[in-house]
Amino acid sequence: MCRAEAATLSFTLEQVKFSTMQEELPFPEGAAASSEPRSRLGPLSSVAAVCLCGVFAFIDLYATQPLLPLFTHIFHASKAAVGLTISATTLGVAIAAPFFGAFAERLSRRRVIVWSIAALAVPTLLAATAPGLHALIFWRFVQGLIMPGIFALTITYVGEEWLPQSVALVMSIYISGTALGGFIGRIISGLAAERLSWHWGFVILGLLTLAGSLLVARWLPHEKHPRHMHAETSWSAQLSGMLQHLRNPRLIATFAVGFNILFSLVGVFTYITFYLAAPPFGLSTEALSYLFVVYLVGLVVTPAAGYLIGHVGLRAGLAGAIGLSLLGVLLTLSHSLAWVICGLALLCTGVFISQASATSYLREAAPAGGRVSAAGLYLSCYYIGGTVAGVVPSYLWTLGKWPACVGFIAVLQLVTLGIALIGWRERD
Repeated sequence: MCRAEAATLSFTLEQVKFSTMQEELPFPEGAAASSEPRSRLGPLSSVAAVCLCGVFAFIDLYATQPLLPLFTHIFHASKAAVGLTISATTLGVAIAAPFFGAFAERLSRRRVIVWSIAALAVPTLLAATAPGLHALIFWRFVQGLIMPGIFALTITYVGEEWLPQSVALVMSIYISGTALGGFIGRIISGLAAERLSWHWGFVILGLLTLAGSLLVARWLPHEKHPRHMHAETSWSAQLSGMLQHLRNPRLIATFAVGFNILFSLVGVFTYITFYLAAPPFGLSTEALSYLFVVYLVGLVVTPAAGYLIGHVGLRAGLAGAIGLSLLGVLLTLSHSLAWVICGLALLCTGVFISQASATSYLREAAPAGGRVSAAGLYLSCYYIGGTVAGVVPSYLWTLGKWPACVGFIAVLQLVTLGIALIGWRERD
């Protein structure tokens, strides 16, 4: 999420440090005082609001994945065409994420979060009215343009509004929310399509998102330190900083790793639905939606991955994660549903650990004062990987169906490892 998804996830706990480093987003005076109790999280409603931000940031992102085999029949479309219902959304995220990262320095975080959730309900409901595939793809793209206003701003908000000792715990709750949201979105769309129609899935998700905006508006506290809302850095200076990142080999390697991570996750979970809908499995749309229960592995793996990486190191952590992912992808070639599910669980585990490793190294590779913009570029590359993954495996499918997709993704995993081993070197 994965994220997050968590995974999918988009940011991990290490990325919180980007928005809590004093050289970029200073804490208010006295906020880091050690005399504050470590367990002070504030009202339960505030923490619940952060969790809801994670849920509604990802509830719509991959909602059409269990519907793809159904869409090929309803719209008489190719696998590549229906895969655009995923790619269009991730492309919107990739385009909008850097801009929302810049806006985060200029606007009220809370206000943007609340209005982004409310705004997300509009294209979600309109997707239910889509008369054809092209209209559905368009509204999915609009959804993606809005989503970064939730997760990019929530990360910054948590880093500024909670004490440093509490940030990691609050963020773990947020990341759990992203994994839960990704799961709920897939389940709702699959069940609605099987028992009502695919349109009703978007109606339910849209209404839930609208209700979520009201709950977040009620529970999420106003900023205690509004002096963070306006950045003095000009747009030209921010753009120049981003261009500098593209001349940093260590960052370029990390961006490439991020691209490959989400490509592998989206490529597998998008096209395995076609594999499992066909003989010998013959799973229904509802059964395919239950398949995404394995996505909840992120609830456990995210905090555990951070602990593991801290002990074995980033390169070793990524190598082990890729090994798990590779084994998981190969297991999906089995004609036993139990082994396929096991393979998907291993893939999710490997992806979450890979994402934790990549975002942790990103902080080391980015220069002081440029970590937020580096995170924005990473996020953009990450979701471009998801965008490409919605289409490219369709051409492999025509060559050799699911085994061809698996072979390509396995090679990509090995390429990812090579990039990290070569590019993730110590700072000169």
